[in-house]
Formats: sequence, C-alpha cells, structure tokens
Amino acid sequence: MAHRILVVEDEENLALGVRDALTHAGYEVEVAFDGPSALAKVKEGRFDLAVLDLMLPGKSGLDVLKELRASKHDIRVLVLTALAGESDVVRGFELGADDYMPKPFSPRELVARVNAQFRRKEIDTAPPPQLELPDGIQVDLARLEVHRNGEVTPLTPREGDILEYLVRHRDRVVTREDLLLDVWHYRNANVETRTVDIHIVGLRRKIEPDPSNPTLIQTVRGKGYRWFD
Repeated sequence: MAHRILVVEDEENLALGVRDALTHAGYEVEVAFDGPSALAKVKEGRFDLAVLDLMLPGKSGLDVLKELRASKHDIRVLVLTALAGESDVVRGFELGADDYMPKPFSPRELVARVNAQFRRKEIDTAPPPQLELPDGIQVDLARLEVHRNGEVTPLTPREGDILEYLVRHRDRVVTREDLLLDVWHYRNANVETRTVDIHIVGLRRKIEPDPSNPTLIQTVRGKGYRWFD
C-alpha cells in the first residue's frame, strides 16, 4: 500500500509540481491550498505525511501543525517554506515538525527527504522480533510462534501481520479500514466483511493471558482496536 501524502501549499504551480514529483516517486498525493482545507482533509482521510508551507491563507502553517499535534494525528510533517528565519524554524520544530526545507528547493532533495522520513518511521516503530507479554507469554514474530506454559502455538502469516501492525501503530487506534487497506491490501475498505473481527478473535486466543477479557488487543468501541502492553 503506497504511503499517502498531503501537500499543503497556496502557490498552485508549486503545489502541483510537488504533487507530480511525489506521485512519480510512487506516493499517493492530495493537495490543499489553505490551512482550513488541509485540516479538513486530514480529518476526513488517512495521511502518512504532510508537506506543509507556513505562509497559508485562512490559517497559518504553524497553526495547522499545532492543531495536528494537539489532535494526536499520527502524521509526519515536513515544513516547506520561504520563512528562513531561525525563530520560524525553531518554532516549527517545537510544535512537532519532523523536518524542514527552505524555498527554493530541489524536487529530488524533497523526494529524498520524504523517503528518509518513512525509513525513519519504520525504524522508530518497528516491533522487536521477540515480544515479552504478561504471564510469561513470548511471541516470536520471525518464527510466527507463541510460547506459553511450555507449549508452542503457531501464528498464521496473517495473524503475524496483524500483530506487527498493531504493535507498530501502538500510539493510536487502528481501524478496521486501516487493517483492510494495509494488511489485507484491499483497494478500498468499503466492503462488508467480518474477516478482521474473526482474525482478531483468533489472535486473542493465542496471545492474551485471558482471551475472554483481552487486555493487549483492546476494542475501542465504534473505532477499532488498540495495542496496550
């Protein structure tokens, strides 16, 4: 599943140029031309990274960044701006920016910096190959095995993918749509299926200390699941 990027830039030609460069690099890209529409798009859809200008109509880039971080959206932010003053750069990082590029810029460098952000995120959030769970339960993600009470229970590849995804995104609620798109690789999540719920039940039976009262894979009513360890 391609990473999704939101380009927030009020200069139309520049915004479309950035969109085209990132699309050519294999990303799914949408564009917003002002602060309020950027926040609306993030609220409506799932984005992995935003390329965010600071000088925006309606709401400044710093205000957009502040609201994104206050709402706990799991999105990386690369600030792209002509405001080259040190105080602006420092303020951006203080509000939670992950990287900064001054204008004018090279499209090749921009793509390289975006690629680096996703490599860094994979390293930062990758689950360890061995999970140490309560009650002495151990999960070997490399071998797809659960060790408990001297017994070994195999995980299916799909169960392993679900578990790794939940652990990798343990800082947020994972929706059924996220799992269908990123684990099952459906083209869209607008399908009637209970496959996610069925697999979660099976995974809980194997890794939860008490599957009837799950504490690791917790259900967030009306939203999805969240990993607690």
